[in-house]
Amino acid sequence: MFSQTVEYALRALVALAFRHDDPMTVQQISEVAHIPRPYLSKMMQNLARAGMVRSRRGLGGGFALAHPPDETTIWDIINAVDPIRRIHTCPREDEDQDTACPLQRRFDRALTLLEELFHDTTLRNVVNEIGDKSRLCGWTADEDTGRAPQQQRGE
Repeated sequence: MFSQTVEYALRALVALAFRHDDPMTVQQISEVAHIPRPYLSKMMQNLARAGMVRSRRGLGGGFALAHPPDETTIWDIINAVDPIRRIHTCPREDEDQDTACPLQRRFDRALTLLEELFHDTTLRNVVNEIGDKSRLCGWTADEDTGRAPQQQRGE
């Protein structure tokens, strides 16, 4: 239902939410969130243009959330990357365009439920649900480097 870009953006911003104000490099985000580095680099530039992240160059630079995790919703991220499109007209030509056809009504109801859920879910909610602040995408990352333990040991 969601594009790969939306999934990657959600993963990247959850990774940043763990560090809140401390910037992470594209390399660190890539390793923690399991996102190909070239794809991530371009996506992070787009997220910066959309006002979701801020970037800082130089030593100690990288990307950080533009807003606190408790103010950034999943809905904000989805809309910044690949907004959900609604069906505005019935796909059947014989339907009255002023009233929603059954298919259109069902899709609209489902999207309304998703929209409500994602409006009510912040990055802070996701981070709190994950629990261990270094756990993301199935393994534990080092808090300081953002790298998986096996990568630190050279495995």
